[in-house]
Amino acid sequence: MFDYTDYAASAMYIGEKIGEKPDAAVILGSGLGEYAKHFPQAVTIAYEEIPHFPKGTNQSHAYQMHFVKLGGKKVLLLSGRYHYYEGFSMEQVAYPTRVLHLLGVDKLVVTNAAGGINGSFQPGDFMLITDHVKFFTESPARGKNIEELGPRFFDMSHAYDPTLMEIARKVAGECGVMLREGVYGFMSGPQFETPAEIRALRTLGCDAVGMSTVPEVIAAAHCGMKVLGISCISNLAAGMLAQPITDEEVVEITSRRAGVFQKLLSAILEKL
Repeated sequence: MFDYTDYAASAMYIGEKIGEKPDAAVILGSGLGEYAKHFPQAVTIAYEEIPHFPKGTNQSHAYQMHFVKLGGKKVLLLSGRYHYYEGFSMEQVAYPTRVLHLLGVDKLVVTNAAGGINGSFQPGDFMLITDHVKFFTESPARGKNIEELGPRFFDMSHAYDPTLMEIARKVAGECGVMLREGVYGFMSGPQFETPAEIRALRTLGCDAVGMSTVPEVIAAAHCGMKVLGISCISNLAAGMLAQPITDEEVVEITSRRAGVFQKLLSAILEKL
């Protein structure tokens, strides 16, 4: 269990390194971390240097934080995230999000690679997350509440901020990028879902599925942060194609679409 002094120590360390209050932060999902390399003047901090940050185990994540300037905005890019399937507690998965709150970040963009459930989606599409479904796994807000972070009970009606979604829609249109919309289903992993699970998620109204993002969004809602979520549809979910799903496929598709993603994300960040 972390207490307030742990979060404060992490925030103080990062704050001293970057020297300014960020306007927004972005959590970069699988295959999307290359975006951070477009800012050679960035202040870069390895997660392992930051007090109380866990040591990540996913080899496709850099586990670095980059403080960049973009169109007059100061943005923290988190290249790498923690996942429940790695063995971390939900509290550990959400730890960086709460630290961002203490740094003064009030707008958070979360991105991920997701499997497409909606039959009209194709690999390489981008989906604006309008809501999510999470069952069974514990909440990152479980346990003793830290009042400095947020209230014991909090609303999730607008976990994904309507104003930020409207900005994303408008920017995508201006950039000529098709931005689909839908509900993201969270599953704990690390195994990909069974065809029966995908049918169940489709019945529940999910358009895409993945193993991340939702714990961070819950923590952000607890802290009162505004969230924008975007998925890159990296594959069609189990049972929709004959061949098995592989992690290599996920990374290949997201990497191939990285250029379009970077263009869209930069344009959105400039308007936040």
